[in-house]
Amino acid sequence: MGSSGLGGGQGQVTSPGGFFSALFDFSFTRFITPMIIKFVYILATAAIGLAYVFMVAVTMSQNPAGGLLLLILGPVIAIIYLAFIRMTLEIYLAVVRMSEDIHQRLPRS
Repeated sequence: MGSSGLGGGQGQVTSPGGFFSALFDFSFTRFITPMIIKFVYILATAAIGLAYVFMVAVTMSQNPAGGLLLLILGPVIAIIYLAFIRMTLEIYLAVVRMSEDIHQRLPRS
């Protein structure tokens, strides 16, 4: 695939100026998605992990058998949720990168 895959081209996502410059770019010439996607994924991973631990603790205190079942099956469900979040974020990033590639290939006037 080379550098045209989803993993390539990390440095070309924004013009110089940084996060806040892109955030307040009202002409939408720079994209913020590539800058925040890692943070969003880390946040989603932490939220799923904390929700799992909280659900196990609450279920164990009310119904030990249900808590044990959740302790066994919960990680599978959490991984499925995390996979869907990852795929969704990758779609967002792919759309932004396609837009950047198309914009770079347009003739300059």
